[in-house]
Amino acid sequence: MTFSILAAATTAAAKPAAPANNPLDDLRYWWDASIAWVNSHWLQIGIAIGVGLVIYFLLSMIRTFALKRAQSAPGEFTLTDIVGRVIHKTKSIVLAIIAVRMVAGYAQPPALILGTIQTVFTIAVVLQAAIWGREIILGLIQRRAAEGHNETLSNAMGIIRLLISIALFAIAAIVILDNMGVNVTGLIAGLGIGGIAIGLAAQGIFSDLFASLSIIFDRPFRVGETIRYDTSTATVERIGLKSTRLRSVNGELLVISNTNLLGKEITNFAHLHRRRVTFTISVIYQTTPAMLRDLPALLEEQVKAAGHEFIRSSFLTFGPSSLDFELLFDVFTEQFEEVVAARTDVGIRLFEALAAAGYEFAYPTQTTFTAAPDGTMILPYAESPKPRAGVAKAAKPG
Repeated sequence: MTFSILAAATTAAAKPAAPANNPLDDLRYWWDASIAWVNSHWLQIGIAIGVGLVIYFLLSMIRTFALKRAQSAPGEFTLTDIVGRVIHKTKSIVLAIIAVRMVAGYAQPPALILGTIQTVFTIAVVLQAAIWGREIILGLIQRRAAEGHNETLSNAMGIIRLLISIALFAIAAIVILDNMGVNVTGLIAGLGIGGIAIGLAAQGIFSDLFASLSIIFDRPFRVGETIRYDTSTATVERIGLKSTRLRSVNGELLVISNTNLLGKEITNFAHLHRRRVTFTISVIYQTTPAMLRDLPALLEEQVKAAGHEFIRSSFLTFGPSSLDFELLFDVFTEQFEEVVAARTDVGIRLFEALAAAGYEFAYPTQTTFTAAPDGTMILPYAESPKPRAGVAKAAKPG
């Protein structure tokens, strides 16, 4: 009996494909071949099982050790925490399948069993890779949200998790079917057409959603920062999935879609390490040339005395009623209130120093000249003309 089974096993090894009979005959054929394989390779099978168990326990120990190390690291949503989450999502059955696949070749199983092991291994590894990819992406997104304390991204994690899961597991399904010999060209084309249709139907929603994610990740501005959008200057109150709410300096609430908000130039006033202040100093035309030459040095002295960085001071132009000088200096602060206080302090210092040095500030003036019909100046008062000689003699008493 044993000899006949070994002969059947030898025949099965020589003929890898079963005869094309009914399903019961095929099942009986593969059963006999499997029994013959077990009887002829029982030692290799036993060694493979032992080695497989050792590999499984080693992989489990590595997973447990790495998970404990990751969980013991301080902080939440750190890179170590993300690694711990990925390790935690590693399934024990996947480790077992990996161990079986590593020792399967040593036992020399029949083609059907080896093919089954290979198929199960491919499915398990691809699905596990999809789970790992999802956890890594979600971990990085949550880490980004935790850094900026972003309420919008935290609220959107549900839909983000759904979209990422659908995308990754769809790719995993295509990879599995392709490895099983299924022609996935039509499936990929169908998914592409369906995705285009959904994208066109929800174009506005997805456009604002991706614009919101762009704002969250790129961080052109944050909640509480003051920005200038188009012609409006406002403070960011809330960044939503579809729109952003701004509070203008006049108190109005501005609601702008995220797509339109990113479509124009935005000026963010929150991260200015220095702010430049400009003054125009106007003095009267009666100022002497020597005083005009000394004025830039006087302005520089007052700026440095106030503790700010002097940029330049120079003559600007001949105004209609003044001689104009320009003063530029930088204030090193990110707080606009401190800039306002510094500008006020420097302005008062300049007024005191110019007044003490004898400078007079110009203001708009206009002089009117009035003349008689013969062209003689009347106003401003001209010098009286000398009397003619004949008139003077007639005026003398006889």
